[in-house]
Amino acid sequence: MSNVILRNLSITLGGNQVIRDLDLDIHDGEFLVLLGPSGCGKSTLLHSIAGLNEVAGGSIDIGGRDMTGVDPSARGIGMVFQSYALYPTMTVEKNMSFGARIAGLPKRDIAARVARVADMLQLTELLQRKPGQLSGGQRQRVAIGRALVREAAVLLFDEPLSNLDAKLRAELRRELKLLHQRLGATIIYVTHDQVEAMTLASRIVVMRAGQVQQIGTPADVYERPANLFVAGFLGAPSMNFIHGDVDTYGFFRAGDSVRLKLRQALPCKAVLGVRPEHIRINTGAVDGGGALQGRVALVEPMGNHQVVWLDCAGQQLACIAQDQRLFTPGQTVGFEIDAARVSLFDPDSGNALSYAVEPIAAPVGALTSD
Repeated sequence: MSNVILRNLSITLGGNQVIRDLDLDIHDGEFLVLLGPSGCGKSTLLHSIAGLNEVAGGSIDIGGRDMTGVDPSARGIGMVFQSYALYPTMTVEKNMSFGARIAGLPKRDIAARVARVADMLQLTELLQRKPGQLSGGQRQRVAIGRALVREAAVLLFDEPLSNLDAKLRAELRRELKLLHQRLGATIIYVTHDQVEAMTLASRIVVMRAGQVQQIGTPADVYERPANLFVAGFLGAPSMNFIHGDVDTYGFFRAGDSVRLKLRQALPCKAVLGVRPEHIRINTGAVDGGGALQGRVALVEPMGNHQVVWLDCAGQQLACIAQDQRLFTPGQTVGFEIDAARVSLFDPDSGNALSYAVEPIAAPVGALTSD
C-alpha cells in the first residue's frame, strides 16, 4: 500500500504560515498533481511530505505508517527535483545507484535495478557518461532513474520539466505518463503548468495562498470549476467572464439582453463564465436576428486554430475558431455561446452558483456592441 494521508497539516517557514490545517488523501497508485501559481505553497507541501521541511502541526501518513517525524531516507519515497541534483563527478550509473548504495543493498541487486531502469528510460548507452556530457532531457531522465532504482512506492516530482524547452517537455510528459502506467506507483507532482496538470493527472489539487481551492479529475476541474480563481487559472486563453443578473424568473441577463434560462430561479447578481472553445463564430453574415455580435479586435494564429478576440458590450471575449477563415480587425461577426457549457459564479464570494443551466427555446439574446 502506498497511499499518502495528510491530516490537519500546518507548515510554517520563516515565521510565516504557508499551509494551515490541510487535509488531503492521495490514493494508492494515482498520479496526483499539485497545481497553482508561484508562491501558493505546493512545493513547500511536497517537501514536507518528503521530510525536507518540518511541520508545525498535523500528521503525514505514508503507506499506513505515521511518517511525520521520520527521517527522509526512511520514508520510502523517491524525489525528483527541478534542478536534477546530479553529482557531476559521478557517472550516470553511479548517480542512479547512489541511493541504493547508501541504503546498503547488495551490489548484484543494485546492478540489476540500474540495468532495468536504464533500459526503461533509454539510458543504457549513457551509463558511463557524466552529467556534463548529457542534454537537459537526458539529465532529467537520470534524475528520474535515480528515484526509480530505489523502488520507492511513492515518487515526488518538484516541477521536473520547467527547465526544459517546449519540445522536450512534451516528450517527457508522454514518457512520465507511460512510466506511471507501467509502474503503478503513487506519484505526487508539483507544477504551475496547467498543460502538464491536465495531461498527466489522475486528479488535480488546485492551490492558492496555501489553501486547496478544488480537488478533482482534470475534466471536473476544467468543466466544473469551484470558483472564479480555478475557472480563470485553467485554460489558455482563460475563461471569459460576463457580469449580469439572475431575475426572479430564472433568466440570466447581461444589460438588456436575455442570455440563459436557468433550471432554478436564484435572483442575484452573477458572473457567467464561458470558455473560448464554447463560443462559436458564425460562418454566415451577421443578420441581427438575435445572434450575439461583436467586433474583431485581435486575431492570434495558433497553427491548427485561431484565437479571435471580440469587443462586445464593452468587454473583450476570447473565442477559438477551429478553421482558417480570415478575420479582420474591426470586422463585425455573429457568434453563439454553448449555453450547456457555461458556469455561474457569485461575484462577491467568487464561488460557483450553479452548473444547472439550459438554453432557452428562443435564440440567445444579443450583447449589443458599442
